[in-house]
Amino acid sequence: MSAAILFILLFALMFLGVPIAIALGLSSLLTIIMFGQDSLASLALKLFETSEHYTLMAIPYFILGGALMSTGGVAKRLIRFAIACVGHIRGGLAIAAVLACTFFAAVSGSSPATVVAIGSIMIAGMVKAGYGKDYAAGILCNAGTLGILMPPSIVMVVYCSVTELSVGRIFIAGIIPAILLAIALMVAIYISARVMKIPAAQKASAKEFFESGKDAIWGFLLLVIIMGGIYGGVFTPTEAAAVAALYALLVSVFIYRDIKWRNIPEVFKDASKTTVMLMFIIANAMLFAHVLTTERIPQIMAEQILAYGMPPWAFLIVMNIILLIAGNFMEPTAIILILGPLFFHIATQLGIDPIHLGIIMVVNMEIGMITPPVGLNLFVTSGITGMPLTKVVRAAMPWLGVLFLFLIVITYVPSISTYLPNLIMGKELS
Repeated sequence: MSAAILFILLFALMFLGVPIAIALGLSSLLTIIMFGQDSLASLALKLFETSEHYTLMAIPYFILGGALMSTGGVAKRLIRFAIACVGHIRGGLAIAAVLACTFFAAVSGSSPATVVAIGSIMIAGMVKAGYGKDYAAGILCNAGTLGILMPPSIVMVVYCSVTELSVGRIFIAGIIPAILLAIALMVAIYISARVMKIPAAQKASAKEFFESGKDAIWGFLLLVIIMGGIYGGVFTPTEAAAVAALYALLVSVFIYRDIKWRNIPEVFKDASKTTVMLMFIIANAMLFAHVLTTERIPQIMAEQILAYGMPPWAFLIVMNIILLIAGNFMEPTAIILILGPLFFHIATQLGIDPIHLGIIMVVNMEIGMITPPVGLNLFVTSGITGMPLTKVVRAAMPWLGVLFLFLIVITYVPSISTYLPNLIMGKELS
């Protein structure tokens, strides 16, 4: 009864237009008052404790690092190197956009930040080179989703915070899927470019290739610091995020010199706004997850599914459908925090690898970022291009098929997600 009331209150509040963070907190509070044993004082303490979760401390640093990288000239240098690598292929500028998104995703951890940083430069360049604006916007909108699949990913950090899994392990699990998705998008672009007879650009000289690579090296070093530091045992993922933010500041101010001292307060202000918004959602969603756990909702659902004899493959189909529907109406972080504990408990009972489960959930969140009515990448793309939202949706839809096919492959070929973690970090969670 309490479970039904909890979800009815949540969706009723959301339907009335209440912000997701407040809807999560208020539905949890009302359920506890009506059915629970906790006092209001204990709830207030629980709300405060969630914001002190050590794993979640990585999020503000990754957001700050991404903000500094977006405005500090790293993006344009990565784009220059990507064009030097693949710009001469048919459809090469679009392929370079995907490659640049892959590079930037590896240092930002954010999908919207990837779209803004790469799209604001590449879409204009593609239009100038003769690509249709719709074509360019659709590609960047989809390629920007790599920001939450390629480590370091903020969404992965959130998933680990509610499942108590190793952040380092799921980070490394995202590498092969992210590379495969980038390749799939590039192949789709190449095929469409041949059909549309998009001309290839002139091949970059060896000098341009090496100069652009040398110029972009400071951006790539950030990835080495983050991943090498984590897997080398130098620091934890949270410490790595703090080091990354400091590194991004030093590179942007002292090496690239694209950020002046007078601009730093504005960058910190923007990063703080994003952090406060996200952490407020997380705090309320963690309270919601606390109510789920207190009322034994995940355990009850797992027992019922096991009693029905549902096989793992069927459960994964049901889970994907639920996540795809939720992705149309909710922000990825909230979905992970609400549904993550439920699916995690059921999946472990069915023998599904929790790291594999996490990657499946992240890919579903990628699709949610580009599906209306609340797909965040759609709004970001609309903002940087000036295109109406409906036009951006139509531009993004053809490429969405690539992500759906990729979701099916990731769901039923678990070794794509688990091979690297098992190889590098062993069978046990680190």
